[in-house]
Formats: sequence, structure tokens, C-alpha cells
Amino acid sequence: MTTLGIPSYQPAVMGTKHMVAANNYLAAQAGYRILEEGGNAVDAGVATGLAINVTMPQMTNLGGVAPIIMYLADSDEVLTISGLGRWPKAATLEAHKERFGDEIPQGMASIVTPAAADAWLTALESYGTMSFEQVVAPALDLAENGFPNTLSILRMAQRFEDFLHDWPANGDIFMPGGVHRQVGDVFVQSDLAATLRRMIDVERANGHRDRKEAVRAVRDYFYKGEIAEEMARFCREHGGFLTLEDLRDFHVKIEAPERGSYKGIDVYTCGFWCQGPALIQVLQILEGMDVGSLGHNSADYLHAVLESVKLTFSDRHSYYGDPEFVDVPQALISSAYAEIRRDLIDMTRAWPEMPPPGDPRALKATTNGILSAPALAPVDGSREDEGGTAYFCVVDQWGNAFSSTPSDLTVHTPIVPGLGVGISPRGSQAWLDPEHPSCLAPWKRPRLTPNPSLAMKDGKVFMTFGTPGVDAQVQTMVQTLLNIVEFGMDAQQAVEEPRVVSLSHPDTGWPHPYQPAAVRAEGRIPEATLAELERRGHKIQRQADFMQMGGALCVITVDHERGLLVGGADPRLESAAVGR
Repeated sequence: MTTLGIPSYQPAVMGTKHMVAANNYLAAQAGYRILEEGGNAVDAGVATGLAINVTMPQMTNLGGVAPIIMYLADSDEVLTISGLGRWPKAATLEAHKERFGDEIPQGMASIVTPAAADAWLTALESYGTMSFEQVVAPALDLAENGFPNTLSILRMAQRFEDFLHDWPANGDIFMPGGVHRQVGDVFVQSDLAATLRRMIDVERANGHRDRKEAVRAVRDYFYKGEIAEEMARFCREHGGFLTLEDLRDFHVKIEAPERGSYKGIDVYTCGFWCQGPALIQVLQILEGMDVGSLGHNSADYLHAVLESVKLTFSDRHSYYGDPEFVDVPQALISSAYAEIRRDLIDMTRAWPEMPPPGDPRALKATTNGILSAPALAPVDGSREDEGGTAYFCVVDQWGNAFSSTPSDLTVHTPIVPGLGVGISPRGSQAWLDPEHPSCLAPWKRPRLTPNPSLAMKDGKVFMTFGTPGVDAQVQTMVQTLLNIVEFGMDAQQAVEEPRVVSLSHPDTGWPHPYQPAAVRAEGRIPEATLAELERRGHKIQRQADFMQMGGALCVITVDHERGLLVGGADPRLESAAVGR
């Protein structure tokens, strides 16, 4: 007798034309609107990003970060946009310590150049088809007329209430009149709406020029015009390093992606200025372990994933940094290096701490053959951070794909009065150790956790995917891809399945807490499985059935044989997939 049931808590969204999946349902609707109006994936991606900056201010903002990865069907190429800011030119390690001490506290100490606005406008100018006014229209409506406040916004505002009291422009948005907006209250951002209108006015004033030049004028207004002047003045008045010169000299880059493979699937990420290549490293270690035969979420399977993450994150800690300042070994993402690192995994016993880094240049499993762990001081206790990032992806009817992970929450980022824009605090993911590859330095980019990805199969888009979640991002992206590739799940099943997240590495965010052997595990994983993981040496932290720091994946898969798009939207946030 067969007992009927359902494969997921909500159905996968299927379509044959185009699709958007985003961590906010209103942002997904914004992108879908642009697709229905004839825009391509880049137009819709920028519209979704601008809307998510409005609807998820607890996670993102227009002055934050926005790394992007795209597939362009006409030219048959994958490109990235480095939507990450740089430390101000005056922010030397010595100057920082003199002004802020041996910490990177919230506020002006972590400010880098804003990058999201540049990333959206560079993508639109270079690869879009629409005007800024067209793609910003949904975001402007949401900022001006408001949207229902969400539980995730309320929770983050409550958590950072002291900060909101210290910075009036922030408090006015999240706690008007000193009172928290409750779930369902209309959330209006009048200053941000006014800023978007000013940007539209600049484009209109340049309407006699071609579309690209008019969009570029909007970008220059943000980084060289009145908006830049207001941001620079605000930083100067509050003791920050950021100057008008920094803003005028800043520009994101259009770059080739990093590339690896997993069983015939090509996986593309942004560069080593973010943690994206770690996705490739983990997958290539797992590729040689036949994880599909271990059984989904079995103790053997989860152990293999966790130990592969530990090895990769040890390398991430030792080598990853801004490639303009750090010589990052390309061999880190080679299959040959993955093979030798894989040999360090003992399927009967967990590494009790972060493993030693490897030596990718010499293709050796460890540096100088040393098997002892790096000298790191453990920091006990579980972080309560719910993350400050969002994700969305788009696939259009012409085969273009857009994948982006915008970030930088305004509940603890000072908002510039009158602009409604917070300036990126991404410096909080830097180190003050001069030996660390992501140590603070003038004009250097801190190593970024947000890392959008896409995968190709037989030269065609196979899936777009990404998630918020700080150091959980790569880990949950790996588990979601394996759910699809190894276990045959559809996109919605794949994002809903329970997950584990290793904490056995220095956290990317300041002050870089480190919990050797610690693992967060969602409550839906059987107790017997968790007990076996503990027997092998993992220190399990049992979480809710859907933990906040388990990521919030959005995925679009493409079945070219059937002409089918399938969207998956994670219930761990107010995510949605929209398509037809």
C-alpha cells in the first residue's frame, strides 16, 4: 500500500517563458513585472535588486554591496560584476587603530565605498535594454507608498534597537516616534524615494543622449554629484575616512568568473575577493567521494560535507583576499588540489578543529607536511546573528541568466539623513592582523561573504542559485546543489531540506568568533544521525526545524529538453518564485 504525501511544504513554481526567485515576494514581483514588459534578465535583475534594497532594508540597501554573475546568451559568456566597495584611501591600518583602536566597531569604523548602486547601473548600462526610470519604477512605488512590514524586519530592528537610538535617521525609518513598526504596519521610506526620484530626474535631463549615456549619468550623479557630496560630508562629520575623492574614483569591475566542475556540471562564481570559489573547492573535494551512494542526510553524507567544508575554509582563511593586493593561488580550485586535500578526510573521525591549510602552489595536502591545526583561540558560544544579506535570480525567455547577492543592512549601518541610504559597512569582514590576506589596507576590498553562483551543463544554463547566511552560504549552496544533482529533487524540495552548517573556522564577520568542531543542525535531521555525528567528534548545536542561519536559498533550474523552468524559494525568509 502506498501512502500519498507531498514532496515539499509548498509547490515548485514552474514556467516555460521566464522566472524570478527572490528572498522577498514583492521584489520577485518587481522583476517579473519587468520581464512581462519585455525586459531581459539584466533589466529584471536590476529591478529586483532595487526593489529588494527597498523591501529588505534589514538585509540590504542601495549603498551596500551587490556582487553579480550573469550568463549572456547572445555572446555565450559568463561575466561577473564586482559589486564590492573598497576601503577609503586614508584608511591605513595605523590610522584605523589610532582612531578606533584594535576593533572594528559598528558605525563609521567599517565604512567602505558603496557598491550596489554602481553594480546595478553598470549592469543596466552594459547589458540591459531599458531605462533606469523603467526598472526603478517598482522600487520607487514600494519606497514611496510603502509595503507591509515583515517579521524579519521587526526582529532585526529589535535586535539593533540601541543602534537605532544612536543614529536618528535609522531610528526614523525602523522606529518612527521611537516605536517599532509591527508586522503588517506600512513601511514607508520617503527619503529613499526622494533619492530615487532625483536619480530619475538626472536621467530625464540626459534624455537627449542615448540610453547607455543617460544611465551612466545617473551613476555619475550618485558617485560624483550631489549624492556623493552628501555621503562624503556625512562621513567627515562623523569621523569616517570616506571622502568625495574615494567616491569619484570608485567603480565596480566587469570580470571573468572563477570556474570549476562537479560531475560534468560547470560551476561559476565571482572571484577570490569573495568566498565564492570555496563553493568550487568543496564540490570538487566531494566529487571523488560518491556522496550520492552515502544516502541523503545520512551521518556519512553529512560528515563528508562538513569535513570538506572544514578543509576548504582553512584554505579560505589562509589564502583568500583581494587579488589586486594578494597573490591568491589559482590552484586552489583545481581538481588535482581537491584530490590531495580529500585524502585528509577520515570518515570515522571529525577534525577536532579547523584543519591545517594546504599548499596549492606545490600541490601538497598541507604546508610543509604539518598536520597540526593553525594556532587559533576558540571563542565559545553560538552567534545569534541572523545575517544581513538577500539573494535573487532571474532567467528570461532568451536564455539569459542573472544571479546576485545584495547585502548590507541598515539596522546597524548609519543612514545618511535626507538620502535614506546607508553606506556599506563591509569593512566589518576585514582583519586587523597584517599577516592575514584580508587585512585592512587603503583601497583594498575586504573578503566578501555574499557569493552568487550559476551552473552550466552542456554549454547551457542549468541553474542559478545563492543565499544569505554569512559563512553558511557556501555550505548551504553545496547541499542544495547536491539535493538536485545527486538526489533528484526539484528546486523547491532542494531548498526546503534540512541542513547542517559548520562553525569550525574563524567567522568572516568581526570579531571573527571560532568554535572548533561546532555544527549547527536543523531539527528535522533524525536524532540518531546527530548522535552518530557526535560520536565522530562533531559538536552538534541543535536548532529549530528551519534555522535562521541555515541560509535562505533561491534557485531556478532549467530543463532545456522540456523547455521547463522550475523555481525554488526558501521558506526561511519571505521568499517567492514567480514565472510563467
